[in-house]
Amino acid sequence: VQLQAYGGGLVQPGDSLRLSCGASGGTFSRYDVGWFRQSPGKEREFVAAMRWSGGASYYADSVKGRFTISKDNAKKTVYLQMNELKPEDTAVYSCAATPRVILSAIAVPSSYYYWGQGTQVTVSS
Repeated sequence: VQLQAYGGGLVQPGDSLRLSCGASGGTFSRYDVGWFRQSPGKEREFVAAMRWSGGASYYADSVKGRFTISKDNAKKTVYLQMNELKPEDTAVYSCAATPRVILSAIAVPSSYYYWGQGTQVTVSS
């Protein structure tokens, strides 16, 4: 599976942005998917994840209530709707996919087999 994230940009605090992650190859509809982000000098950080069925979703506390992950298996695309953006949301956002990750490891980057190139999100006034 090849993944490519896009949709990043420069926005002001309080703005919204939607990231997309397109997939090609593989049986994408059977993969759990996640979004991670990384800022300079920091470890890669879990943002959100969703089960392959599009049912259960999980969020980091820092984004809960502001971000929403969704998955369109027909379009082989994962989305991350980001609302009420804050300067601390500034990072490179990457999407990832893997066949069936256990719940206790869903926020762990090494649990994901496939990764896409990231897209920069900058929140600044």
